[in-house]
Amino acid sequence: MLRPSTQRYSVTRPLYSEDTFEDEHAKVYRKHKRLLDHFIQYFTCTSERAKNTAVSLLPIIGWMKIYSIKDWLLNDIVSGVSTGLVAVLQGLAYSLLASISPWYGLYAAFFPVIMYFFLGTSRHISVGAFPVLSLMVGAVVTRLVPDEGLPANITAFEGLTKDEQRILVSASLTFLVGLFQLGMGLLQVGFIVMYLSDTLISGFTTAAAVHILVSQLKFVLGLTVPGFSGPLSIIYTLKSLFTQITSTNIHDLVTSIVVMVMVLGVKEINDRFKSKLPVPIPIEVIMTVIACGVSYAFNFSENHGVDVVGKIPNTFESPIAPSLQVFQMTAVEAFPIAIVGFSVAFAVAKVYSVKHDYLIDGNQELIAFGASNIFGGAFKSLAASTALSRSAVQESTGGKTQIAGLLSALIVLVVILGIGFLLEPLPKSVLGAVVIVNLKGMLMQVVTVPYLWKKDRPDCIVWVGTCLAAIFLGLDLGLAVGLGLELLTVVFRTQRFALALFSVFLNLRQIYEPEGVKIFRIPSPIFFANIDFFRDKLKDVGFNPLRILRKRNKAVKKIKKMIKKGELTLTSNGLQATCSMPIEESEDESNMEDLDKPTDYSDLPIQVNWSADLPANIRVPPVNIHSLILDFSGVSFLDISALKGLKAALKEFIRVSVDVYIVGCDPYIIEKLRNCKFFDDEIKTSIFFLTIHDAMLFIHESHPPKTVSEETKLFSSIQIKTRTDFTFTGVIIAINLIPRCK
Repeated sequence: MLRPSTQRYSVTRPLYSEDTFEDEHAKVYRKHKRLLDHFIQYFTCTSERAKNTAVSLLPIIGWMKIYSIKDWLLNDIVSGVSTGLVAVLQGLAYSLLASISPWYGLYAAFFPVIMYFFLGTSRHISVGAFPVLSLMVGAVVTRLVPDEGLPANITAFEGLTKDEQRILVSASLTFLVGLFQLGMGLLQVGFIVMYLSDTLISGFTTAAAVHILVSQLKFVLGLTVPGFSGPLSIIYTLKSLFTQITSTNIHDLVTSIVVMVMVLGVKEINDRFKSKLPVPIPIEVIMTVIACGVSYAFNFSENHGVDVVGKIPNTFESPIAPSLQVFQMTAVEAFPIAIVGFSVAFAVAKVYSVKHDYLIDGNQELIAFGASNIFGGAFKSLAASTALSRSAVQESTGGKTQIAGLLSALIVLVVILGIGFLLEPLPKSVLGAVVIVNLKGMLMQVVTVPYLWKKDRPDCIVWVGTCLAAIFLGLDLGLAVGLGLELLTVVFRTQRFALALFSVFLNLRQIYEPEGVKIFRIPSPIFFANIDFFRDKLKDVGFNPLRILRKRNKAVKKIKKMIKKGELTLTSNGLQATCSMPIEESEDESNMEDLDKPTDYSDLPIQVNWSADLPANIRVPPVNIHSLILDFSGVSFLDISALKGLKAALKEFIRVSVDVYIVGCDPYIIEKLRNCKFFDDEIKTSIFFLTIHDAMLFIHESHPPKTVSEETKLFSSIQIKTRTDFTFTGVIIAINLIPRCK
């Protein structure tokens, strides 16, 4: 460490005005492409561009080329069967939220999956019904075709029964949702999901869980409650429930309680022993089979008045054309449904893409879901997204690609065409109980409110405001209120810090970048809308630190394994392989989380030099820098989402032996980092410096220049007349944090 009492430096430079500075130093202008240049480039066709376009529009081409039948097929089969069983049950259950017949939920687990198999970029999400979307569709269905009273004045309703009218509304709405998503994908506007922060999504889904819980109480209690829509609909539903509470069907209530207790208990066992269980125990499927048997044996429907699923057709119904009148009456609700469905699916897909180290494309995901919903809507399917629990089953049971999703669709096909009649005696109260149990994760998000209140009150206001508005005003209006609150908090924080800057004196600094050092200047706040772009731009240093870390951890594991087997021996020149045969890399991703941890060099007899050639043809990409400087002088605030992303990004660099330094950071931000437990054994407060020159002096002390000329430059360059936003020596990478979707 440098001792502040002994280290001094002085800066000597003339005083500059804007005019004199520009007179002495010519400004470098970057050539900007004209609109015509972009137009010509967009419509220029080459064989390489045609190939890339085909792979982009049909991502299946990309992963099918690397598909390993030996290593992946068995995993996909096991995952597909497990996911298919869960998809059947959830499809039946979530259709109740949409106020349509249960078997139409099975269509959502079949038709959209087929289309996503060809067009989707995620290999691990399970496409199908999602409870929040089903509830939003149900609100529209009950508005146009209420339980009591006349339906809306729509010509296509003539001659149709109430159930058929509701199916027409649901299918047309799904079709319109698909059109919105497809249009946004073709217009390349997938970046809009960045404006839905984690806080907003958390508050919105918690409110949706409350709505779902209330809507399922009528099945759990065996009551007949009319559907309500619009503001305060939840109040009217609760009022109707409590008015009829004395008419509760005891058989429905007891059955529901037994199912919920058993499912919750076994799910806890699955979570606690997931490392020891080859696949999670399919308790929902088991309880469904038991409930069907008991209901059939004791004839619950006739003897005890229990409402059951009823007749399930053993064939697909004919496709229908959507109604243009329904389009006109539901366009306002269809757009937020399209946004919510895509944002949830994209968030889940992004988690699994990072975990399994592959890329997803937001715009292509919009196209995939748009085409899936258009195709599904034509066949009377529910609006499709992904259910978190179902995707977790597909990934945790070893699914490697969407072949698992295709196999799950085949399981649904078997149920629809072959054994669906076995589910006819299933009580709807069991489906309601299954839905309620799967709300646990969303309802437990409420525990984040005290944390947000202590650490970031504007985010807490967004969460609470979004949740309360969505509960009492409805999900569509609640989402709009949440977006408004989110924009207000951004404006509030930006304005507050912009005013504070006027009371701060900003010194002009010279920035010099010697070999092995990269300097990034961040000229704007970092928050939920640009944190992903910020992390992507950090890869401009020339490598992806997370991939380097995973490669190194794999290499260390191989070296340890080879030493243990005697295939590597320690000599005076280091480790030498006893045989020249290359070692094949394993495709197993089961321990991907371990590869993201710091490299474990224990039990190695020698320190690994990653810059040198490794034994046994083990190859790890080189890291060409030793220090990274982040200039935070333009960063006025960080929110919780950005804090998490920044911490993850810093750890990725630190774990590949790249020292990270943050300079010019506002004291408010440092204090917030302390309060939010940002610092730990890897990230320490010692990485913060007042100026870039302070950090450069420390780097010079830790990594002395290789030549005398470099050392002379380091200390003489401070005399050069310049300012922060001009670059004359070295390279400074300015990150303009404009949200975009790749």
